[in-house]
Amino acid sequence: MEHRVFCVKLQKELPGLDEPPFDTDLGQKIYENVSLEAWKGWTEFCKMLLNEYRLNPARKEDQEAIVKQMEQYFFGGGATAPVEYVPPTH
Repeated sequence: MEHRVFCVKLQKELPGLDEPPFDTDLGQKIYENVSLEAWKGWTEFCKMLLNEYRLNPARKEDQEAIVKQMEQYFFGGGATAPVEYVPPTH
């Protein structure tokens, strides 16, 4: 059966992730409250953060910065794009 959640980001019931993205309390919270659609939005946002801030996911302090942004993105006031960031125009 499909895992469905009431998505905290998109404010509607949607298909959720197949499993928690991490083996942590935050991973479980995301699994229970974030839709697959919102997670895909986060992964795109995260790529932008990595590029703009030149973060290295292998570095512990960069991982912590990413996790902090992720918590803000889903459960805080929303993550903020870097001040210098200009979204691509299509």
